[in-house]
Amino acid sequence: MIRTFRFLAPMWLAVGLSATLLGACQPRIDHRGYVASPGAFDQIREGMAKTEVEAILGSPSTTASINFQGDSYYYISSTTKSRAFLTPKETNREVIAVRFDQNEQVTSFAEYGLADGKIIDLNTRKTPVAGAENTVLRRLFRDFFLGG
Repeated sequence: MIRTFRFLAPMWLAVGLSATLLGACQPRIDHRGYVASPGAFDQIREGMAKTEVEAILGSPSTTASINFQGDSYYYISSTTKSRAFLTPKETNREVIAVRFDQNEQVTSFAEYGLADGKIIDLNTRKTPVAGAENTVLRRLFRDFFLGG
C-alpha cells in the first residue's frame, strides 16, 4: 500500500502541475465598454431626436459638445486578448458616433473599427508622421549626398 502511494503521489503531482501550466496558456478574452443590442445601429436614422437615440442605444460612453454645431454621442467597445503574463493585445474595437445639430436632431452617424484608428504616442506628445523614420537607406543617402 505504501509503495503504491509513493508511486502515485509524484504522478498526481505531475498531472496537477501540467494542468495548471496548460491552463495558464489559455488566452483570456476581455470585453469592455458598450455592448450593442443586435440590430440597434440599423435603427438610427437622420433627423431622429436625441431622446430616440438614447432609447435605442442607451447612454453613450462619452459625449462631445461644440456650441455652434451641436452634440456628439460616442458608444465605444473594445475586446482584448491576453495570455499569462504577456501584454494584452486589442483584437477588436468598435466606435459608434452619432452627431446632432443644435435642434438635437441626428445629422450623421457612423461606425468605426480597429482599422480606422491611429496610434498616438501620448508620452512624448508627438504625433507620428509617415516618412519621418530614420532608416538605414535614408542615412546612407544622406551621408552620400550631403557628405557627412
